[in-house]
Amino acid sequence: MNNTKNKLPFSTSNYTTMLIGIALILAGFLIMTFDSTEFGFGFLGLTLGPLVTISGFIIEFWAILRKPRNS
Repeated sequence: MNNTKNKLPFSTSNYTTMLIGIALILAGFLIMTFDSTEFGFGFLGLTLGPLVTISGFIIEFWAILRKPRNS
């Protein structure tokens, strides 16, 4: 029989980075809702919110593709 342990596909730092990315994505959508101009056409709805959201997605992709240090 094979006595190897089932290893998780990601390390703890990967999961931590994924949680940070998810928090940034949610924060970006929340920032977009704070825009007080009509239809969200102000700075928060058109510039800051989407930039925060895109940075969250970039961090998510980086967390998924990054190799753990111990392998």
